[in-house]
Amino acid sequence: MCDRIGCTHFPKLSEMDFSGAAVPSRRRFLKGTAAATISMGLLGGTAHAGAPVKSTHGSGFCNLNIFLAHSRQYSKAAGTELVFINTPTSAEMVTFLGMGQVDVGLMPYTSFMALYDKGAPVKIVAGGGVEGCAIVARPGLDSPQKLKGKTLGTFQMDTLEVMPYDYLKKNGIAFKDVKVRYMGNTPEAVEAFKAGAIDWICTIEPYASALVNDVKGAVMLTDGVDLYGKGYTDCVLAARASLMKDNPAGLKAIIKGMMQAQLDAETKTEEVLKELVGKYYKTSMENARIAQGKQPAVVDARSQTDFILQRTDSVVEMGYIKKKPGRDAIDWTLLEAVIKENPDLYSKLKYKSASA
Repeated sequence: MCDRIGCTHFPKLSEMDFSGAAVPSRRRFLKGTAAATISMGLLGGTAHAGAPVKSTHGSGFCNLNIFLAHSRQYSKAAGTELVFINTPTSAEMVTFLGMGQVDVGLMPYTSFMALYDKGAPVKIVAGGGVEGCAIVARPGLDSPQKLKGKTLGTFQMDTLEVMPYDYLKKNGIAFKDVKVRYMGNTPEAVEAFKAGAIDWICTIEPYASALVNDVKGAVMLTDGVDLYGKGYTDCVLAARASLMKDNPAGLKAIIKGMMQAQLDAETKTEEVLKELVGKYYKTSMENARIAQGKQPAVVDARSQTDFILQRTDSVVEMGYIKKKPGRDAIDWTLLEAVIKENPDLYSKLKYKSASA
């Protein structure tokens, strides 16, 4: 449940300065995106050893591991503090990582691709959430052919836009044959579907299952598994190259903390949800249980390397990036070091590449 909140259009990454030196251009961008409330002291920060690791603060269940790692500050045992930086919208989460105002961020892999394509010094270093995305249609729209001319509710440059594109393509339908409405946030999209303002929706759990239950006759056309295979990736952990170079120990501490959080979530689910709901998740415990069950957060995403890179074909076709990122966009080196250094912890995890 990598929740979507904020503005309806993806930021113009071509106008961003990723060098870490052009503070004035950053200021202009921040003013234009209503993010000037964030302290300008965050600009131009370094990732030296011992410095806190700054992360974006998401809202969905793909963030569960990093939320719990933050709540319990697991990385402090290794001398690294994990600090969250709040952003006004999900679009700013992407731009803050690109411009170096944060060191790491959990985001849809499609957002990462856009950053990487525009020259941001970022790499995918670990996993986030898997599965949990679904396409739900209103009563009577029980086949892909019936979606022609119908209005889709989704989010721009998001896995929730790529999935409908792939679904239609698989069934011989062009994306231009449907109407697309970009939504402001997930609750808005859900209410629009219930009210009949949109005909079909690509959303995340627990909203997808709730819509099928709440809207009589609504049908789930796909949960993504038939398209992408079991354990497909939704979100990933991306890091600045400067953090990887100047403070690899700090990033390893964050990854290890997320791995410990994953084990806690898998073995003490109710306890973990009670700790996170309210503090990090604005949802009910019932919905949290559904989401956690249908979109587990998984740190070891190595088995999804090909999947992530193959999805770039669709992103190129949709016109969001000019060229496909290569294998060098993904660097599992520090993840693999954490696994090697913590064999007992890793062996206890339910979800990991070895068992995916």
